[in-house]
Amino acid sequence: MAFWDGLLRGRANQFDVGTAAANTISLTKRRPTVSLIEQGAASGHLRVNLSWRMRTSDIEGRSRQSGQLLRRPLQLFKPEVVQAHTQGMVNVDLDLGCLYELADGTKGVVQPLGGFLGSTHEAPYVKGSGDDRFGSGSGETIYVNLDHHEEIKRLLFFVYIYDQTPAFDRTHALVTLYPSSGPRVEVELDERAPQARSCAVFSLDNTKGNLVVRREVKFVYGFQAELDRLYGWGLQWGRGYKSKA
Repeated sequence: MAFWDGLLRGRANQFDVGTAAANTISLTKRRPTVSLIEQGAASGHLRVNLSWRMRTSDIEGRSRQSGQLLRRPLQLFKPEVVQAHTQGMVNVDLDLGCLYELADGTKGVVQPLGGFLGSTHEAPYVKGSGDDRFGSGSGETIYVNLDHHEEIKRLLFFVYIYDQTPAFDRTHALVTLYPSSGPRVEVELDERAPQARSCAVFSLDNTKGNLVVRREVKFVYGFQAELDRLYGWGLQWGRGYKSKA
């Protein structure tokens, strides 16, 4: 064995081989479901987080601007703005909500609009963190108290664009489930739907004691009422408005 082979092997042993991705389950069209019971994650608080950023134009936009770069080569070195942290960068406001149906037939919604923030200590055992209007690093979060999962029949988590130009095709949104134990679960809104205003992201169904998370990713051109009709919730909806930031 050469000296350099021994040196390189010794150096490689200093690093861990595990990665964060090993603790992540990504729900896709080919693998749309996961059981929280089988993952040992059917108790404690389930944290559901929405984060989003603007799509980078490094590949998509600059390939279409090659002619401009020939005329203005210094544009190549201008940094791209990809994070949506301020209102001035992009006029998009993504919100995270949850339709719930309890075992006793009670139905409702948890969402920032209207201040329907719910509770984890009492029914519906679902609580929202509030409104993040500018796509901050922490995003929006909804908590589900799975210690009461026997009282929950089904949940539907959705994302909608509040009162702005539809722009799901301009944003890259990710919904991540953080159970109290076991791997996190990710659902990516990776399909282009430029005119859609809402998207059903995933459902959580309690079927014969088994808690099944199912990827939905169904875009609609209306708001919560259209999602309601699509999934048969049967609630009455009215137009809501936010106060100015």
